[in-house]
This record gives sequence, structure tokens and C-alpha cells, in this order.
Amino acid sequence: MPPPERPPAGPPSVPFSGRSEPAPPPLPRRLLGEETLIVLSLSLLASAVFAILSLLEAPLRGVTVASVSQSTQLARQIFGTLFSLAPVWLVVYLVRRSGEGLEGIGLRWDRPRQDIGRGALLFLVVGAAGIGLYLAAVALGVNRFVVPVPPLGHWWTVPVLLLNAAEAALLEEVVVVAYLITRLRQLGLTEVAAVGASALLRGSYHLYQGWGGFLGNVAMGVLFGFVFTRTKRAWPIVIAHFLLDTAAGIGFILFRKHLPGFG
Repeated sequence: MPPPERPPAGPPSVPFSGRSEPAPPPLPRRLLGEETLIVLSLSLLASAVFAILSLLEAPLRGVTVASVSQSTQLARQIFGTLFSLAPVWLVVYLVRRSGEGLEGIGLRWDRPRQDIGRGALLFLVVGAAGIGLYLAAVALGVNRFVVPVPPLGHWWTVPVLLLNAAEAALLEEVVVVAYLITRLRQLGLTEVAAVGASALLRGSYHLYQGWGGFLGNVAMGVLFGFVFTRTKRAWPIVIAHFLLDTAAGIGFILFRKHLPGFG
């Protein structure tokens, strides 16, 4: 006698719990948390912080008297710098997540003396040539005079100047040189084309200064780009940029009375 027919096999029954379970996270919690902070920093977290500062600047009702300074200028300078560095954080996160690591874009801090020495040499070369060309461009009327310092007359003027110099150095050299040139090379561009694209981008966002600022920054972008591609190191150009911006700011503070329009 044949055995009785069995019902067709199907998936094992799962008890119904009344709620759907969340999918397991695709990445470790630390990476997900970092990713979330980066996305917020590049989008609306900055707006929230500055909205809070705006509220503190103007009380909603009545008049208050404070025993300490309530100025938000310093806070705005600091938070502005921090949120401006979010793209650098994103780049660092992406190369760590992809497995390339910081060494993939020349940001591994394993040769500090060599990197600082090269950065100082680049600073001397670019600074010596750049200041003359810049002042000549202003005198010829093809460039605007750019005030390279935060608001003067505060105890925090110089500290914020250093903070701004670090911000500009990291943002431009990590994103526009180290990251962009690396990715363009991976996309198949030649070294010359990748460096040229990076340099043109650098020059384009300096056009607010005038044509002198554009050409000068294109030239600096070409130099810094080839330094990066030949050495595979980003820290020398970051250090050089930081020193250039710091020197420009300190020089303006010390000698502004000798400049036209500031005497």
C-alpha cells in the first residue's frame, strides 16, 4: 500500500509577532554613526546651529543684562570653520570605507619631518613669487584687494586666523588635489589632464578676487598637483597652504597701515 501523499514543502512557518523586524545594519554602528554626522554636517545641521546662534543674538522679549560678553561672532567663526571641514571628513570616511585608507590619498601621517620640510620649501617658493604678482595685479586693476583676516580688534583674531588657514588648507588640498586627482586618475584621465582639471577648479572659485587671483591659483594648482602626483603625499601641500594663508594674515595685521586704503 503506497504511503499517504505529503503536502508540498514550503518555507517554515514563522510566528507572527505583530511588527516587522528592522533589517540588520549593512555596516558597523561606528561607521553608520560617522556617516550620519557627515551627511547632517553637509546639509541641515549647520543651519540648525546658526539658527540657534541667531536666536541668541536677538532676545525675543524684554531686555537682558549679562555679566559676560554674549557676542556670537567667535562662535560663528568656529562653527563656520567646523562645518566647512565636513567635505574633508567625508573624503576621509570614503577612503577608509572603501579600504584605500588615508595612504590612498597621501594623508598618512608617517613622515612628519619630511612632509613639514617639503611644505616649508613650497611655502617659500610660492610665497616669494606670489606676493609680488598679487600686488602687481591689484595695482594694474585686474584683481581686488582681499582682506585675509577675520574681524580685527578681538583677542581671538589671530587664533581664528590660524583656524581659517587650517580650514582652507585642508579643504582645498584634500578635496581638490588629493581626492579629486586620485579619482580622476582612477577614471582614466592622464596625469596632466587630472592636474589641469584640479588647477582650473581651484582657479575658478578664486575668480571673486579677479583675473589675477584666477591665474595665480591655477599656477599654484598645477604646482601643487604635480607635487602630489610625483610624491604621493598630500601633507606637504596642506602645510604649504596653511603657512601661506597664515603669513598673508599676519602680514596684513602688521603692515596694513602701509597698504593703500588702510592707512
